[in-house]
Amino acid sequence: MIKHSFLFFITALLFLNLALAQKKDRSNKATTFKFDFGSGKTEAGYIKILSETKYTDEKGYGIDLETSATENKKVGKNPSTDGYLTSDKPFYFSVKIPEGNYHVKVVLGDDFARADLVVRTESHRMMVNRIQTDNGKHKTVEFTVHIRDSVIRGGKYDKVNLKPREYENLMWDDKITLEFNGLSPKINVVEICPENNKVTTLFLTGDSTVVDQSNEPWASWGQMIPAFFKPGQVAVANYAESGETISSSIAQHRLDKVYSLLKAGDYVFIEFGHNDQKQKGKDAGAFKNYKKYLEIVIAEIKQRGGIPVLVTPVQRRKFDENGKIVATLGDYPEAVRGTAKEQNVALIDLNAMSKIMYEALGPKESINAFVHYPANMFPGKDKPLADNTHFRPYGAYEIAKLVVKGIRDSQLKLALSILDDIPEIDPAKPGTFESFYWPLSPLKEVVKPDGN
Repeated sequence: MIKHSFLFFITALLFLNLALAQKKDRSNKATTFKFDFGSGKTEAGYIKILSETKYTDEKGYGIDLETSATENKKVGKNPSTDGYLTSDKPFYFSVKIPEGNYHVKVVLGDDFARADLVVRTESHRMMVNRIQTDNGKHKTVEFTVHIRDSVIRGGKYDKVNLKPREYENLMWDDKITLEFNGLSPKINVVEICPENNKVTTLFLTGDSTVVDQSNEPWASWGQMIPAFFKPGQVAVANYAESGETISSSIAQHRLDKVYSLLKAGDYVFIEFGHNDQKQKGKDAGAFKNYKKYLEIVIAEIKQRGGIPVLVTPVQRRKFDENGKIVATLGDYPEAVRGTAKEQNVALIDLNAMSKIMYEALGPKESINAFVHYPANMFPGKDKPLADNTHFRPYGAYEIAKLVVKGIRDSQLKLALSILDDIPEIDPAKPGTFESFYWPLSPLKEVVKPDGN
């Protein structure tokens, strides 16, 4: 009798643990969210968002990061577009969701006036740049966003070793954050739906020239390139970080995190070099540890069915007396080129293309591509900023265009997912600084990115 009771107890315990595990698994699964913004009717299945709907962890959605918005005063006729939220300053809207790729749809406009806005995600990652509507008109924009946390699931290591400054970054939290910016942002509807592995993920690894920079006025090509891809086809997953070398990214398990999410057919772009050249020791150098680690990472990606793409490190802004760029990266670009050829992987020669671009701009105009500002332009900066490595948004956008050219030139299948209206790109003919539109994201204490 005791034996049977004991077996019954063990069986019941196993079933309880299984039920708890299944409950936990269900709680981690992504669901579809539909939000109706502003005054007016609310369609069935939608959650009403008003000016007082502030984000809380308990609710899991709302206006976030101490920003605010106001509702429309006049109500239109169509329940999905009869109201909106707007603000004369940028405002954030966040939703707590699990890690994954998400399809986002935003309906914008005003039944009685114009709208003019940009949409960014996470740390001012460009998704849609400048959408305008006429009086009484509405538009729908769609894009795909990668959301991640620092936990490594199913791997040898538990989590990514984040730097202290990263804990405040929006890229590593448990929610998607949308930034609505521009002259007159008027948001009617937001829908967020999990992609369920239907899209190709483009993983980015590298340093401060690639990372989603969290503070104005710094920016990188990695946070601009999502705006070049068709929605529902590519999710850009930026795992770069300021100050990183390829060896430190491996040691901090950033690459392990990428491997844990990588599926067959996904891409991994690898751009290091700026910080690697400062390493010391008998095994330091472009054709020693740097090249060895490139080969290790390539092998890991291929083993999982991924597609590695090597990217030569982007040039620094340093001109000689003849207006030509001075090479400052030593043998590192050549080590990348040689490794790509030996390993039979695609190469995007950003080093060569950025040289052409900087020289086309010249010593004077190229300043606009980098973080050069007078004192007191940004919080905490009482001295002039003169950074010839890191980009401001205009420069980051122009470098992203060069990466798009590299994708096309390499004849990657990924090129089929570039937006149809993106023209051919010539490094010798960059866009003008005056024509680039970028309303600043909300400012906070400015911290220069690690690395140089």
